[in-house]
Amino acid sequence: MIDTLHCYIDGKFERSEHYFDNINPVNGEKIADIGEASQAQVDLAVTAAKRALSSKWGAMSVQQRSALLHKVADRIEARLAEFIDAEIADTGKSLYQVETIDIPRAAANFRTFADLAKFYTGETFVTDTATGEQALNYSVNKPLGVVAIISPWNLPLLLATWKVAPALACGNCVILKPSEETSSTAYLLAQVMDEVGLPAGVFNLILGRGKYIGDALTQHPKVDAITFTGASATGKHIMSAVSSGVKPLSFELGGKNAAIVFQDADLDKAVAGVARSTFTNCGQVCLCTERVFVHRVLYQAFVEKLVKAAEAIKIGYPKESNVLIGPLVSKQHQQKVLSYYQQAKKSGAKVLTGGGVPSFGDERDNGCYIEPTIITGLSDEDPINQEEIFGPICHVSVFDDEYEVVERVNNTAYGLAAAIWTENLSRAHRVAPQMDVGLVWVNTWFLRDLRAPFGGVKLSGIGREGGAHSMAFYSEPVNICINIDKHPYDN
Repeated sequence: MIDTLHCYIDGKFERSEHYFDNINPVNGEKIADIGEASQAQVDLAVTAAKRALSSKWGAMSVQQRSALLHKVADRIEARLAEFIDAEIADTGKSLYQVETIDIPRAAANFRTFADLAKFYTGETFVTDTATGEQALNYSVNKPLGVVAIISPWNLPLLLATWKVAPALACGNCVILKPSEETSSTAYLLAQVMDEVGLPAGVFNLILGRGKYIGDALTQHPKVDAITFTGASATGKHIMSAVSSGVKPLSFELGGKNAAIVFQDADLDKAVAGVARSTFTNCGQVCLCTERVFVHRVLYQAFVEKLVKAAEAIKIGYPKESNVLIGPLVSKQHQQKVLSYYQQAKKSGAKVLTGGGVPSFGDERDNGCYIEPTIITGLSDEDPINQEEIFGPICHVSVFDDEYEVVERVNNTAYGLAAAIWTENLSRAHRVAPQMDVGLVWVNTWFLRDLRAPFGGVKLSGIGREGGAHSMAFYSEPVNICINIDKHPYDN
């Protein structure tokens, strides 16, 4: 296990003046020291990235860059056990999720975007002019330059590589700032970048806490673009802070996602799907369901089965067999989610199951565990149904009419994802486009194609990631216009 995490700048691991504790959310114990970057180290990272753009990295062909990124994927897989252990130590999430989703998907991100880069080309047009001449207009895709990447704590390696991979594939240099809660796999990624021979300055890792480091990076005058995944409030702050620089931004922010269970849904599939979308990763996924709308015909049976599903969830040590839920990421986040549990009770919610903290009688009582919770009885306008909680909780409401439920689902400032459960094909095609979100699932959840557009509307983000959408953000198209004189015999 790693005991000290350092920043990685210009191809070297650098010590910091100050270190802070990395805490295991399973038992509250310290597992490592994390280096805190200084303003001088941020400046060094940006300068190194700028320099790398015009050196060996800038001279590489797309095929050469792609080959290096495939080596990154290979090394992640070769060090799979280390990445798994580091992710579990930081997050407390289950072994099953980490070994089947988080780490494999990180390797897949590098392979996918490395291959997409080979086929991402510009446009070509032949233009006839009013004077009888012609012009050839074509575009070439250039890298944006130095890209600051700020990644969250809920899916640490997966969401960091979701940005790092396409940025590098397009020829940019990057500075990654992971969450201070979950920096270990980012540190291992820096080791991998070093091992495969990525030129110095192309990938830089800046570690540190919160606003100070984030502002130093995003407001740096030599940073050319910023991409961020995290809370909507932080996205607002970044947008305001960098507005004078008019830099390209890509934000994937919060969600208050809904699931709709229509009267013709397969009840057992819908219950299993909603249980999964509510409680996966202890509810700490931006795509998780927090609002459930069930048609009156199915409501009672659905609620009874969902409560049984929640109460059957095994909560425990990450590497125990059949564990679905581990702890929340930190004591601070645990207290935030618990405050919503208490607020719901004060507002008159009926708690169908959960609503507190489990007791183990061992070291886990010092951790950040919380009970999966199902509530009902609150209005759509209640803060519990309007604010992102980011924990294992959902509010279940009854509805009677398709038009009614569409309006109610869209009654939120967020717009990331929705899930529809119905066996009526026409209804699925009719309702899905009416959702004010960036992603709609029908009879499934969390099923993704890396080439498809991903992102939200309203407070849930700006822009789209995935496939050609990521390649477009991390590239700057330059139009080149060539005048073609008329043949001399035509004069």
